[in-house]
Amino acid sequence: VQLQASGGGLVQAGGSLTLSCAASGSIWGINDMGWYRQNPGKQRELVAAITSGGSTNYADSVKGRFTISRDNAKNTVYLQMNSLKPEDTAVYYCNADVTRVVAGTTTYWGQGTQVTVSS
Repeated sequence: VQLQASGGGLVQAGGSLTLSCAASGSIWGINDMGWYRQNPGKQRELVAAITSGGSTNYADSVKGRFTISRDNAKNTVYLQMNSLKPEDTAVYYCNADVTRVVAGTTTYWGQGTQVTVSS
């Protein structure tokens, strides 16, 4: 199973970006999917998560600005980021709890995509 993240880049404060993360491989089903972010020397923190049924959870710092969604047919999770702030600058990682027929459920991580917000 592989998670391929894309959509990061450089944007001015107040701007928007959309991240995508597609899971591929031998997948029977995907439970929770999420986005985390990390800066050098700091712990990776949860940004947003979404269950297979569509329930969502957000970090307080992004509530009202970011929206997580998923397309179950495409095994893809999205993060729409609006009103970006310099403090949103980080490497963003996606993850997914993937169930495989013979291997049970495992959490997989994408490779990370850099988001830089200039002031």
